[in-house]
Amino acid sequence: REYNRSFKYATNAIKTSKYNVLTFLPLNLFEQFQRIANAYFLVLLVLQVIPQISSLSWFTTVVPLIFVLTVTAAKDATDDLADLLLLSSSEPLNLVYIETAELDGSTNLKVRQALPVTGDLGDDIEKLADFNGEVRCEPPNNRLDRFTGTLAFAGQKYALDNEKILLRGCTLRNTEWCFGLVLFAGQETKLMQNCGKSTFKRTSVDRLMNVLVLCIFGFLVCMCTILAIGNYIWEINKGSNFTVFLPREDGNNAGFSAFLTFWSYVIILNTVVPISLYVSVEIIRLGNSFYIDWDRKMYHSHSDTPAEARTTTLNEELGQIKYIFSDKTGTLTQNIMIFNKCSINGKSYGKIKQNNHFIKQKDSVDFSFNPLADPRFVFYDHSLVEAVKLENPEVHAFFRLLALCHTVMAGEKKEGELFYQAQSPDEGALVTAARNFGFVFRSRTPDSISIVEMGKQRSYELLAILDFNNVRKRMSVIVRSPEGKLSLYCKGADTIIYERLHQSCSKLMDVTTEHLNEFAGEGLRTLALAYKDLDEEYFSQWKQRHHEASTALDDRESKLDELYEEIEKDLLLLGATAIEDKLQDGVPQTIEELSKADIKIWVLTGDKQETAENIGYSCNLLREEMNEVFIISGHSSDDVREELRNAQTSMKPNAAENPVILSEEAGEGVKLIKDEVVNGEYGLVINGHSLAFALERSMELDFLRTACMCKSVICCRVTPLQKAQVVELVKRYKRAVTLAIGDGANDVSMIKAAHIGVGISGQEGMQAVLSSDYSFAQFRFLQRLLLVHGRWSYLRMCKFLRYFFYKNFTFTFVHFWFAFFCGFSAQTVYDEWFITLYNLMYTALPVLGMSLFDQDVNDVWSFQHPQLYVPGQLNLYFSKKAFFKCAIHSCYSSLVLFFIPYAALHDTVRDDGKDMADYQSFALLTQTCLLFAVSIQLGLEMSYWTAVNTFFVLGSLVMYFVVTFTMYSNGMFLLLPSAFPFIGSARNSLNQPNVWLTIVLTSILCVLPVVTYRFLLIQLCPTINDKVPDQNQHAKATPPPPPRRARIRRSSTRRSGYAFSHAQGYGDLVTSGRFLRRPAISLSSGFSQVGRAATGFSPMGRSAGYSPTGRPQNLKVPDVEVTSLQMYRTITDPSL
Repeated sequence: REYNRSFKYATNAIKTSKYNVLTFLPLNLFEQFQRIANAYFLVLLVLQVIPQISSLSWFTTVVPLIFVLTVTAAKDATDDLADLLLLSSSEPLNLVYIETAELDGSTNLKVRQALPVTGDLGDDIEKLADFNGEVRCEPPNNRLDRFTGTLAFAGQKYALDNEKILLRGCTLRNTEWCFGLVLFAGQETKLMQNCGKSTFKRTSVDRLMNVLVLCIFGFLVCMCTILAIGNYIWEINKGSNFTVFLPREDGNNAGFSAFLTFWSYVIILNTVVPISLYVSVEIIRLGNSFYIDWDRKMYHSHSDTPAEARTTTLNEELGQIKYIFSDKTGTLTQNIMIFNKCSINGKSYGKIKQNNHFIKQKDSVDFSFNPLADPRFVFYDHSLVEAVKLENPEVHAFFRLLALCHTVMAGEKKEGELFYQAQSPDEGALVTAARNFGFVFRSRTPDSISIVEMGKQRSYELLAILDFNNVRKRMSVIVRSPEGKLSLYCKGADTIIYERLHQSCSKLMDVTTEHLNEFAGEGLRTLALAYKDLDEEYFSQWKQRHHEASTALDDRESKLDELYEEIEKDLLLLGATAIEDKLQDGVPQTIEELSKADIKIWVLTGDKQETAENIGYSCNLLREEMNEVFIISGHSSDDVREELRNAQTSMKPNAAENPVILSEEAGEGVKLIKDEVVNGEYGLVINGHSLAFALERSMELDFLRTACMCKSVICCRVTPLQKAQVVELVKRYKRAVTLAIGDGANDVSMIKAAHIGVGISGQEGMQAVLSSDYSFAQFRFLQRLLLVHGRWSYLRMCKFLRYFFYKNFTFTFVHFWFAFFCGFSAQTVYDEWFITLYNLMYTALPVLGMSLFDQDVNDVWSFQHPQLYVPGQLNLYFSKKAFFKCAIHSCYSSLVLFFIPYAALHDTVRDDGKDMADYQSFALLTQTCLLFAVSIQLGLEMSYWTAVNTFFVLGSLVMYFVVTFTMYSNGMFLLLPSAFPFIGSARNSLNQPNVWLTIVLTSILCVLPVVTYRFLLIQLCPTINDKVPDQNQHAKATPPPPPRRARIRRSSTRRSGYAFSHAQGYGDLVTSGRFLRRPAISLSSGFSQVGRAATGFSPMGRSAGYSPTGRPQNLKVPDVEVTSLQMYRTITDPSL
């Protein structure tokens, strides 16, 4: 302990909560007042308690401020372990079962296993306390998937990896107890290391509001300065006339009076930036988020998954998306793999092709000869099962490899009822295919694999697993057969395997390549299979070096990779598999509709170019009617730049060499690239190695310019980092809103980088969902999220902001005009209670009703006319220009609302001859005219009237009169005379006909310019937003669904590629044995005897030989060399 203290490690005292009982109030208030708006209103409150400055009561500011602070504090109040080296557990073999949902979102149980040397300690506290081992490990970091360390004990050194570590955040399941050694605690745990500051995403509307609020502050200062100067001039010219009965205090001259007047008008005119604006915005966003959560049309019944808005701050941004970045596997496709075709020793198996057409046989292959076959597996080529029954050696070797080279876990629900747990759908599909063709993976231990080969139980000694990672793109196993033969089996991406084949396989490679080209025509995911026999002496020496590398603390991974590279060479090719990953329902239609909405879709995938390209055609991302699809595949910087420039020239022959700079962000030096219009539609496909060059600083603008000219872009063989880089590139140079959608952990960086992140809860866990802003189960729901919810949210928010600024500017500007008639004395034109309740009661609910329920067209018409989405991309509904128009409109309305009532009451008497031209009557008339004018303006803004909207609008007017007559009553005056001075004003003014005529006149004059402007605009230059609602209004029936474009069936000879969807680390899991809970239930096979003994057939040569000339399949092909494949004979082992 003393030794450890010298390093000042974190203590075991762990506290991650943000607040406690004592610190909640001060810390929360401190954080809230860091917001400019809240701090601004706090300053106003301080000014209002100074009698020399304030002409308003303190409650006009403190009531809304306390409301805002309380709501925010209540939201913030809702909100808390160490990383251990597993020593021992209550389970057999010292296993523990954990759930890691808090770490990676996965709810599947995972297993960890202690080292045998520590597992023997059991639960003996004394032995555990006396254990004297030394752990050396990596420093604290945020890598959840990797741990490197060693344990030195009793002169031996043991390798420690992630499979022996229990991370903070894990939940123990099905395990009574376990003991561990604390490695990292507190902030040094991997979970806390990952809890860095997340980027706070703000919408473009938020950013614009911030700019506008600063401008409004400046405008407020200008108005107050003008009025302060006016007060100074008035005090010099007129003020001396009043000093007889209003004497000035000692030392108060005209200059000091102007100074006090400035601050007084800061208080009075503060409503240009109302604090209720921010509260209303959050309520609107919350309500629109609930609409997404409650949308039954975005609910996926098969997986019982509803849509979820995981954030409430980005809804309106969904209505402005210009670029969508999508993963392919699991996002566009189902990520449910089906073994479709294969190539074995130069012969293709799968769908039968005749006269260049695929013929689907009515009868699928009968697997009744195999009682352990999966009944859900379907295959139509009978020749493959016949080759298996005839004991074709290459076919047997092919399926033997599939049954041995994997990390699948096997279990049995009951006798003979097998089920597999695979870390990827690809693995499960391949092992299931081998199972149905007679090579059944049955069980495994840390050092053996048991399979049933054509009815006979065989056990292979598992000597090593050379695990998959994103660099290797392959995995291998080294096994010893029952006969004692050492072999290495390898499967991986075809390009990777081909680089490691023996030169004798060159001709077989050519034939297999042709088959891969055929598979690519249907967008199948391919995988190459190879093997080699190993020398016993060499392997023993290699195994020793492998142990040394696996216990190294420095560069462990690189040392292991070198050893893997050394042994995985001079392989012999067996063939290739082709797996089908079908498109999700509705993907082509969704992409087509989004494309009509002028949304550009980029697919960023780890698949090879050919696979991604064919999927692109299948899902309407690429279309035959496109003018051209450019392929960027250069292997050098110069080649890539030339290909990009050639593509630019083809799309726009007269284009300038450099892109047009739209603007440059001040202080940041970031250029914004202007969109370029091209004639026709184009597509772009770029390889991963070419993309690496394209993303370099010297070439990124060329790449971006070329890609943005295209309608759709496909980036292949990209890494997770490159996905994020592409998104960041578009964000940096384009004034556009981006959305990234994916389903796997490799999409998390892309999802976090985009303005909006969408996670699909599919087959690859919940990592993408946990990092996303919105989530659902199917890609097709993206269309409804954007075209319906997104557009409605943006439309509602923009209408809200335009109207909110209008009503508050109009309210405030009347004070400005009144200042010229009250000697710049900072007297208010309205009653103080009206000022307090204007935003909180009289106008709050109507504008919220519009912002929550308004829709210009229904969801069906939104799909029918996706062009309605375009104005959001262009910021046409709310921008600086729209704000300026709103300010001009408010200025005009305030002039009408002040001068018309002023003129109407000037030298006016009541019907009984009494004077009514007093201040209180004028204030009542002005505020009543204001409320009617803004209510009518709200009615003009709304496109969709509901019972709730109607109730809110009419109810607010009724509430105004009820409150006014109550507060201006005799009873309230007698109760608090100083707080309710307007006694009798309501009943004495509102019973006069000329007052109501004034209200009608001001209302008409306020809305007349708006109605005229909109009428002329619709008649002279109508937009799509003007035309569609008109069509909707006159439609007598629900519009028919959009016509479906006829699909063009295309054939291709492009190569396909297999996107290896493994995760690193499963090889160590298998060999450690920590997946074991009990031995296999049964080793009996139950097979019917088939093969040579049953048929008496003895095949000659390679019975699966490639036969392009139609020779019998059991004849050897002269051009294909025979490889020295070690065949394993079926034997009877009494010990089994």
